[in-house]
Amino acid sequence: MYYAVVVAFMFLLPLLSLAVESLAAGAAITAALVAKWFVFWSVGWRLLLAGSKQIVQPRYTANVILGLKTDEALILVRELGFANVAMGVLGVLSLWQPAWQLAAALAGGLFYAMAGVSHLLQGHRNRLENVAMVSDLFAAAVLLGAFVLAF
Repeated sequence: MYYAVVVAFMFLLPLLSLAVESLAAGAAITAALVAKWFVFWSVGWRLLLAGSKQIVQPRYTANVILGLKTDEALILVRELGFANVAMGVLGVLSLWQPAWQLAAALAGGLFYAMAGVSHLLQGHRNRLENVAMVSDLFAAAVLLGAFVLAF
């Protein structure tokens, strides 16, 4: 399930939305359009869902994804969930408040860049953490690239 959620929200849904808007509305594919859909799906829904799971079930992120064996990190994972929900709400609402899209692209891009580099520096990554690392770095490149080009 984790793989499907990551692939859907980080790659497929943003690219599908971009293609649909471009083809149906005749919109040119611009940095602003890329930011719009990657912010909505990758920052918005992806972080909102991840954060909700981290708040309700912090043990999954701590034990399964990060490979931590003790419960000491659960309070930190839950607080990460609060931050993810807050950023996710910003990303989702940016579809109706377009003025927020570039700020959400910057915040989300920085978050994903730092998280991706953190995963990269872990010498003992498991398969799920590798998926998180690759998707985080991809999202960071897209979001920060769109931010720079649209700014």
